Amino acid sequence: MLNRAKGVLVLEDGTVFYGRSFGASKRVLGEVVFSTSMVGYPESLTDPSYNGQILTLTYPIVGNYGVPACSAGQIPDCFESDGIKAEGLIIHDLCDEPSHWTSGRTLDEWLKDEGIPGIYGIDTRKLTKRLRERGVMKGAIQTLAEGEEPDIEGIFAELAKFDIETKNLVEEVSVKRALVYEGPGPTVVLVDCGVKLNIVRNLLRRGVRLVRVPFNTGLEEVLSYDPDGVFLSNGPGNPKVCAETIKCARGLLETDLPVMGICLGNQILALASGGETYKLKYGHRAQNQPVIDLKTGKGYITTQNHGYAVDEESIARTPFKTCFINANDRTVEGIYHPEKEVFAVQWHPEASPGPYDTEFLFDKFIEAVRGYRSA
Repeated sequence: MLNRAKGVLVLEDGTVFYGRSFGASKRVLGEVVFSTSMVGYPESLTDPSYNGQILTLTYPIVGNYGVPACSAGQIPDCFESDGIKAEGLIIHDLCDEPSHWTSGRTLDEWLKDEGIPGIYGIDTRKLTKRLRERGVMKGAIQTLAEGEEPDIEGIFAELAKFDIETKNLVEEVSVKRALVYEGPGPTVVLVDCGVKLNIVRNLLRRGVRLVRVPFNTGLEEVLSYDPDGVFLSNGPGNPKVCAETIKCARGLLETDLPVMGICLGNQILALASGGETYKLKYGHRAQNQPVIDLKTGKGYITTQNHGYAVDEESIARTPFKTCFINANDRTVEGIYHPEKEVFAVQWHPEASPGPYDTEFLFDKFIEAVRGYRSA
């Protein structure tokens, strides 16, 4: 039986949306963003790049295939981290009677178990149009028990003091110590800024020995693992906050090691080489983002989740060149070093959820890794 208690969404511009509560009863603050994905809410909610954000799903009915019963272990088989990383969830209509053979519980039950609040009954079309016009905004959602009323003035007071731009969201989702995943092949060090687990799965599936280290690991420690390649992962928030990661990447560019970056990793490499990043008005978050390969003219449909981008003009003062752009807004979607085996893309070739069209980029990286010792 769905909870009919009130829920409220408050935006920093003074807009208030009323809906109904599900999940945990609590108040959370975050950056309100939207995703136009039609499926994949279990993967999206567990994506560490959503840390610090309140996720709005534009697809009207959510929860209809429930939440899969994940296998336990070092790498869960159907989530992108060890739990929900988004601060809260906003949807139009909640399905509480899912139908799917993998379903282990309802979306409402999952959010309750994880302590995450959700609101349904919101006009998500109106909310999305407002975010597109005004840009992403700080916001708060409060879910209530039956009979409770929201404290709107108290929420506004909290929002006025809330600062997400300088918060180190990466530190909250990165591993705290090095983890080793044994494999028969060469060693890859993965700098974890909030890595999606399907990146880990993709690398392990290609036979490497993977060493996953915290985001603030120094160059000396990275090199102490005698790697054949280094991977810079995705992650949440402002890339400029990750000073230690940028410093490490700057040192990596002085070596001949193959390096690949995804999402935040793309921005880190640009910053490490003298480039600039900036905040997009409302970001790219969906499984239908088109990108164009500038070398071939070929287009790909990709999964994306980022609020920052690399400044195209700044690439000219780095050793990198742009190799992919977004077909919608022409923003930088990929860079490469013409003299080294170093490249990065802004989207998620590992998908989960979304298309696997560009998974070949992992093969390209692993080919460079395997050839490193013989170069």
